Amino acid sequence: MTNSAAPSLDYWHLYTDASGVSHQAKCTLDQFELSGVGNAAPQWNDKQTKSEATVVFVVLPVGWVGEWHENPAPQWILPISGRWWVEAMDGTRIEFGAGELSLGEDQNCIVDSQGRKGHRSGTIGNEPAILMTVQLHIPSIPVLCHLE
Repeated sequence: MTNSAAPSLDYWHLYTDASGVSHQAKCTLDQFELSGVGNAAPQWNDKQTKSEATVVFVVLPVGWVGEWHENPAPQWILPISGRWWVEAMDGTRIEFGAGELSLGEDQNCIVDSQGRKGHRSGTIGNEPAILMTVQLHIPSIPVLCHLE
């Protein structure tokens, strides 16, 4: 195996700012290190903070809309099939398809003057959106890519 440059992986981070308003920022996982697992050939790994986690598989029906709500915990969300969207309180709406990673971390939002708190989300198209979520049992994830 040739040692090529370390890879990076983009994702969208839904987060709450100091004023309690949710936003979305495009971020990058870029701390990959080349190492082997057992006798396997070396692979690129970006290890995250160690914590307990709960994996939840979600099937959102065609036409499903989740009105304003917060994520139940900081959670990685990975669509397996179908498409869905997420809209933050600041109006940013991102659409996701299979393999497009996001980090939902909009806990502790305020209720704004329009009655919005957290985010809205829903399915796109004529098939359910099937998601895998990994809920992290930690208060927050430090990320330096916020565009405030």
